[in-house]
Amino acid sequence: MTATATLSSKFQISIPKAVREELALEAGQTFVFIPKGTGMLLMPTPSLAHLAGIAKGAKTTGYRDRKERS
Repeated sequence: MTATATLSSKFQISIPKAVREELALEAGQTFVFIPKGTGMLLMPTPSLAHLAGIAKGAKTTGYRDRKERS
């Protein structure tokens, strides 16, 4: 799917209807902008419920602390 949008004078962009429907986006949803070279990624911010259990089985010991990184 290819869709375009125009940045308004107030620096706002409307997400095209086809994209909203394809991704099941909802009004009030929050997003994160991730700069990538000369472009960016726009990703929906996951809910806490969606993140529940994401680190299941992760090691809680023996990891490197930020202080240990060079």
